[in-house]
Amino acid sequence: MTLHNLGFPRIGRRRELKFALEQYWRGELTQPQLLAQAAELRRTHWQWQADAGIDLLPVGDFAYYDQVLTLSATLGVIPPRHQQGAIDLDTLFRVARGRAPSGQPAAAAEMTKYFNTNYHYLVPELSSEQQFSISWPQLFDEVKEAQALGHRVKPVLLGPITFLHLAKTVGNAFDKLQLLPQLLQAYQQLLAQFAELGVEWVQLDEPALALALAPDWQQAYATAYATLQAAPVKLLLASYYGSVAHHQSLISALPVAGLHLDLVTAPEQLPLFVAALRDEQVLSAGVINGRNVWAAELDLLAQTLAPYAQQLGERLWLAPSCSLLHSPVDLALETELAPELKSRLAFARQKLAELQQLQLLLQHPTSADALAIATRCQQRRAQQAAAADIKVAARVAALNDADFKRHSEFPQRQVQQQAKFRLPLLPTTTIGSFPQTAAIRQLRNRWRSGELAAAEYTRLLQQITRDTIERQLKLGLDVLVHGEAERNDMVEYFGEQLNGVGFTRFGWVQSYGSRCVKPPLIYGDVSRPQPMTLAWAEYAQSLTDKPVKGMLTGPVTILHWSFVREDLPRETIAYQLGLAIRDEVADLQQAGITIIQIDEPAFREGLPLQQCDWQEYLRWAVAAFRLSASVAKDDTQIHTHMCYSEFNDTIEAIAAMDADVITIETSRSHMELLDVFEAFEYPNEIGPGVYDIHSPNIPTVAEMVALMQQAAKRIPVRQLWVNPDCGLKTRSWDEVEPALQNMVAAARELRRQLG
Repeated sequence: MTLHNLGFPRIGRRRELKFALEQYWRGELTQPQLLAQAAELRRTHWQWQADAGIDLLPVGDFAYYDQVLTLSATLGVIPPRHQQGAIDLDTLFRVARGRAPSGQPAAAAEMTKYFNTNYHYLVPELSSEQQFSISWPQLFDEVKEAQALGHRVKPVLLGPITFLHLAKTVGNAFDKLQLLPQLLQAYQQLLAQFAELGVEWVQLDEPALALALAPDWQQAYATAYATLQAAPVKLLLASYYGSVAHHQSLISALPVAGLHLDLVTAPEQLPLFVAALRDEQVLSAGVINGRNVWAAELDLLAQTLAPYAQQLGERLWLAPSCSLLHSPVDLALETELAPELKSRLAFARQKLAELQQLQLLLQHPTSADALAIATRCQQRRAQQAAAADIKVAARVAALNDADFKRHSEFPQRQVQQQAKFRLPLLPTTTIGSFPQTAAIRQLRNRWRSGELAAAEYTRLLQQITRDTIERQLKLGLDVLVHGEAERNDMVEYFGEQLNGVGFTRFGWVQSYGSRCVKPPLIYGDVSRPQPMTLAWAEYAQSLTDKPVKGMLTGPVTILHWSFVREDLPRETIAYQLGLAIRDEVADLQQAGITIIQIDEPAFREGLPLQQCDWQEYLRWAVAAFRLSASVAKDDTQIHTHMCYSEFNDTIEAIAAMDADVITIETSRSHMELLDVFEAFEYPNEIGPGVYDIHSPNIPTVAEMVALMQQAAKRIPVRQLWVNPDCGLKTRSWDEVEPALQNMVAAARELRRQLG
């Protein structure tokens, strides 16, 4: 029974890659030093997997920024503005960040969510004249590197159809599928080079199969894999993030040596594909959850898989459901977790151990070790059931329709809010956070370690907050924020203050590039024991007569950006979180904080991949947001923020959220994302981002004026706000202040132009 892995986290268990990348970008590390640190990480990760009994180690899952970008470079798909000689590592960074230690700056490529995850990828740009050629040797170098260490490897790369699906077209309009023949030639070359290196198996990831595909895209799969079947390697076609049962006949007919199925999100598809499996094919059962941290119910999995193990024998492989990219690295570092909670968890290294344990349960079910594993699983389930909070459950059960509605409709609220705040045309604001400097992080570390007393920590953070307010006043912003110096992360900060939520020290996962997040653990029923943001909001508002926004993270985003318990419906947990945020809104409002932002950047991320499931998700996701906001009075202005999302599929639901103001990312797309708001005639106010905060480049006044002029062609100007794309936490003050100065100047220039 072969054990294999679809991918391993590349950041390192202490975020070593993150720190090395940022040192390189700052000029504190040479490129050879960066490459050496990356090689050491790969060596360590491969050895961990080999020690865990993994028979086929993934290679190609490592990326210096993003695996889609790595494949784009491999295929020579680099935008002309970033092509400054032969493709090298700095080329990748110019595409991703807009600049690198070498070469000239250029506008960064568009970045968006990878299917329904919180991982972001760099969108490939394809022209109608696109040529594909093997132009970046990273994949082959790493195969040779792993083989030299004595490992049996399985190269992993995105399949050709999903690559085309994720790409965008530039220049003249054309059908992306026209490029498939040329792309397949490049894939044939890739597979041939793998074969020359002695590779037996290659994993082609095709998560686009979880989507509903038009007939021409379905035919593209048949064409592509009929072409690639001549390759001198065995192909493992891998799907994940959802069921592919709706394409069963298509997939089962593809001439591939093996299929991988995500049996965590869609266990019901297993018998369907087993029945159609050809005698020579293997089936990889993705039964260990690659996207959550809870220990697997190995005894129950073994019961399910036992008849298939008997039927398929060695043709049944075991694997995680998807790449472990979405999982923290190593639970062993968590020495401060309560033992009961820690016993319920499994990070990437522990998930590999679970594969071994599942193998033992299937092959030696009556052994003493197997019986001990089953007993631990049963005890864990009993402990979880006994920990329910009856009061929280009762509060959710008592909700009625009135709890999900504002008192008045938006037009009536808008009149009261305009009279109260008296904001100018095109009011300026920011999304929430300001730079988290090294000094702030050092303060937090000193406080957490006990070196700094709580009172002194608060006093120093108040100084930082005062400075942040003063900087905004000097810049001339209309609606201010307190800067969130006290917050480590927009979700973790709230998780640390909620009952039923735990947190880790080293449970980091990659969001994009060097950006990592540490999701809370929602292990029980959620409630808010006391105010979470009130003291800081009151302090900031005391420093100015201008409105200072109260800053909250919405229930849907806390849900999606946490590791969530699996024994309750997600709708129920969303309402528990909605009630906690609702209580915070009520406290802020009572204290005179009457512009309140409830961020929901993960709203679309939770959208199921199957369109037939969208309506049910959108129903409760909208309801959870409305539950959190409906306590607001008519003259309290509720903002929300969404970033890096396509809104076409969800625009009606976004309008149904009934936020007074929505701010969105639009600078990298040059306001293209506003087209749907125009076509839909979005009724409320909207702030399209004019400052790409994921790039260190400082936009000029003229560039921001041009973006807002584009926005004003789509949305009535009296509905528009002016703001950055997202929070400014990851930027430095020497980037932020001139950018915001230009943003305020752009708004003033537009007011002059528009009267």
